[in-house]
Amino acid sequence: MLILSSPSGAGKTTLTRMLLQTQELDLTLSISVTTRQQRSSEVNGIHYTFISKKQFEAMREAGDLLEWAEVHGNWYGTPREPVEKVLAQGRDILFDIDYQGTRQVKQKTAEDVVTIFILPPSMKELRARLERRAEDPPEAIARRLENARMEILRWTQYDYVLVNGDLQSTFNDLRAILTAERRRAVRQKPGIGAFVEKLLQET
Repeated sequence: MLILSSPSGAGKTTLTRMLLQTQELDLTLSISVTTRQQRSSEVNGIHYTFISKKQFEAMREAGDLLEWAEVHGNWYGTPREPVEKVLAQGRDILFDIDYQGTRQVKQKTAEDVVTIFILPPSMKELRARLERRAEDPPEAIARRLENARMEILRWTQYDYVLVNGDLQSTFNDLRAILTAERRRAVRQKPGIGAFVEKLLQET
């Protein structure tokens, strides 16, 4: 499970899209459910699955969410079943979630999780990105910037931290992290174990 977190506007969604569009990485995106309003640029079931607060509460009470959190006054969560299905196929899954959700996932399955925090190059640039997006009213942007300061303080809870000053450079770093993590001995045990056994039988 590869988790990307960042304050709103730091470039996490763009980087997520770039990772998913790189076919050889073979990543599947975990689609979160949310109670917030759908933006004009979003497609239900692709960016998020938009549900009512009542539906969200029912999923949470039934234990159908791997993690859940309140962010900017709305509820977000990760449905458990699709994640377990992808992992059962021996494939990697990508999460676009905040520090609250990250903490919950790590508590449940720490050995299978790699976490990366994306920082903006400056608060000025973060504000500019949020304003260029033109999807939120000024009061929502102000709230996101206020929350960003609190979220940024959580960087020490992550395995890796990247400053997204240059998108392509940050993407290259993400790919390098993914490659290195996939090469960890503990994650290669089944395949390498069989190879070593065969290797030692050679004369």
